[in-house]
Amino acid sequence: MSTKTIHIVAGPTASGKSAKAMEIARAEDGVVINCDSMQLYDGLPILSAQPSAQDKIDVPHKLYAALHPNDVCSAGNWREMVEPIIEEVLANDQTPIICGGTGLYIKALIDGLSPMPDIPEEVRAKVVAEYEDIGAEEFYAKLTSLDPEMAERFHVNHKARIIRAMEVFEATGKSLARWQELERVGPPENWNFKIHKILPERETLYERCNARFEWMMNNGAREETQEIEARLQAGAVNEGVPLCKALGFKQLRAHLAGEMELNEAIEQAQGITRRYAKRQVTWFRNQL
Repeated sequence: MSTKTIHIVAGPTASGKSAKAMEIARAEDGVVINCDSMQLYDGLPILSAQPSAQDKIDVPHKLYAALHPNDVCSAGNWREMVEPIIEEVLANDQTPIICGGTGLYIKALIDGLSPMPDIPEEVRAKVVAEYEDIGAEEFYAKLTSLDPEMAERFHVNHKARIIRAMEVFEATGKSLARWQELERVGPPENWNFKIHKILPERETLYERCNARFEWMMNNGAREETQEIEARLQAGAVNEGVPLCKALGFKQLRAHLAGEMELNEAIEQAQGITRRYAKRQVTWFRNQL
């Protein structure tokens, strides 16, 4: 079985990953495949820095704006979506190029994951509703009584993680820890991952973060935030979905509500972006 090369272009936000992925794609007849948890969603294309319409004309792109904002996507879900796409690209004698900054997705692809149960939507909805109803403290206490092993791994403020642990317990009657002990299912043996880490110097990265957010503001970030806000108010998008965690969304939303001056919203968003990029750099240096 011949070896197949899959490029992975990884790094912090605003580092230049997309440009590098496009460069490889042009040189090697490549297809750029998204590995960014925000860019998966159909909404906030500017604020989440999705490829432009021209980029998508110049080079094939996959898994961008692929999910409704209400959909939930874990590393396992992403891996289930991306592996058939990689297979299809390879079957067409093209080069897959995974591009993004969500490190857990990349590790799930390279290292594999333990098989996980499918959680019925009604169970997920019930658990989330219970969390909202009783609050973090009481919810965490309940998880501690039912699944002390997983509760010990997390803090009461780790909302997504304690909800996930409770979902698995409610759906299967077993701790998530037991599922994680199962043998990992890895990628095909003939897949060779070539990793390109894009890690600019800190000062350069911070300048890029600031400049990119200014570009976003000049190209419709405020208006698309307004559109998502309208969908939230209408109930078409659920409050608290992952897309609402897009860098800068909270600040622009506060500005639209009259709670913050625009300059303050921009400055806060730029600061949050810089701090997030710093954490990403640390992660990629140590984990990938």
